[in-house]
This record gives sequence, C-alpha cells and structure tokens, in this order.
Amino acid sequence: MLSSPHNPKIQWVRALQSRGKARRESSAFVVEGVRLAEEAFIAGWEAQLVLYTAGLGERGQKVIEGFAARGAPVEHVTPQTMRAASDTETPQGILAVLPLRPLPLPEKPDFVFIPDGVRDPGNLGTMLRTAAAAGVGAVFLPRRTVDAFSPKVVRAAMGAHFRLPILEMTWEEIRAQITAASLRVFLASVGEGECYTQADFRSPLALIIGGEAAGAGEFAQQLAQVRVHIPMPGRTESLNAAVAAGLLLFEVVRQRL
Repeated sequence: MLSSPHNPKIQWVRALQSRGKARRESSAFVVEGVRLAEEAFIAGWEAQLVLYTAGLGERGQKVIEGFAARGAPVEHVTPQTMRAASDTETPQGILAVLPLRPLPLPEKPDFVFIPDGVRDPGNLGTMLRTAAAAGVGAVFLPRRTVDAFSPKVVRAAMGAHFRLPILEMTWEEIRAQITAASLRVFLASVGEGECYTQADFRSPLALIIGGEAAGAGEFAQQLAQVRVHIPMPGRTESLNAAVAAGLLLFEVVRQRL
C-alpha cells in the first residue's frame, strides 16, 4: 500500500494533473472515477499506473482487475494519498494514468470541429462531449485553445477522448487537412452571415467556433468560406460557446438525417 503523498509515483501523478508540460513530456494524462476508468478500459487503452482505495464498489473492482490482467501497475493507496494525487475535492477511489495517444484520423473525414481560442476547460470538455455525440469525425485544436487532456476538460468530456480523434495542430496543418479532405469551412459569427438553419451543412465541412472572450482568431477568419449566425431575439450579446457549438453541431446532424 502507498501511504505517503511524497511517494515518487504520487508526485508524478500530481505533475500530470497540474502541468501541461509534464503531460507532454511523459506523453500521459490522468482520468479519475469509475466511469472514465471503465470507458478507458473498454476502449482498450493500456494504463501506465492505476491507483485505488479500499471500499471501491464491484464495478470499480472489475476495472481494477481488468487493468491488472493486462499487466498494468496497480497500487492500493490510502485515502490521504489518493487525495494528494487527485484533482478533485472528493476522489472517487480510482485513478488511472493513460498514454497520451489521440485516436487516428479517419481516411477522409467529412465532419470536422475546430474550437478556436476556447480557454475555459469546462466549455471545451462540453464541446468535445457534444461533438462525440454528434458523430464528428475529428477535432482539430489550434494552439490558442486550452489543453484538451487537462483534468477538467477530461472530466467534462465524459469519455469523448476514447471515441473521438482530438488532435493539436498548427493552422498550417489544419489548412492542409481541410484541403486534402475538400472540406467547406463554416465559421460561427455573431450577427453575420447566414442564419444557421438556412446554411447547407450536408456536404463535407469543418465548423469553427471561437472562444467567448475574443472569438475566432485571424487564421480562422482567413480560412472561413461561409459565416453563419444563431438568431437571438432576446437582449443578449452572445451565447455560451458550448451552447452555440451544440446548436450548430446538431443542426448538421438534423440536415444530414
């Protein structure tokens, strides 16, 4: 049993939880809770380390046993040690360190989502969860966007990381991918362009949503071929970025169905 918060393994987990640089250098990230650990296991991800506390329920025990059977290092830890490793105030008794290996791109994606300059982890996580539900083929993350593998994003995405290719890219790389797949680029814009229900989303496309603070950046503006807006008859300047993404992503779904 690991009983010291100063154990090197616990310190490594803490670094992965708190620093993007540590995640990049180790090429690893952390998931917490039975649901996310279970989804990672079912999706076939190989854990580099699994921590658990006594009193874990049957469902959690099966996840622990499954990772152990695959040869993952599994450590029983005290509640105090789990709190030291956890990014949450009330740890759920299981934590796994996973390799940071985004899923591969489809050969020719026809539905790509690009959140540009989204800095709020909860918003990005919600967007990823919605994108996975809408059947998006891939998510391209420009450099101004928050780290998609940070703890708050991972929790808010509710397992989207295990079902959706999420790739950090430069705008030059994004442009190359869009050109290769012959995607039409739509940009959500406040009060500009077509009403989103009138735009034609049936052909292969990339959809860009800007962050709430500054909106889409210069490169996104240059890349956009069509601007679309969501009518807001009420006295509000803009919608929450994740809400706007949900409306637009599922308008694509509605039209294609």
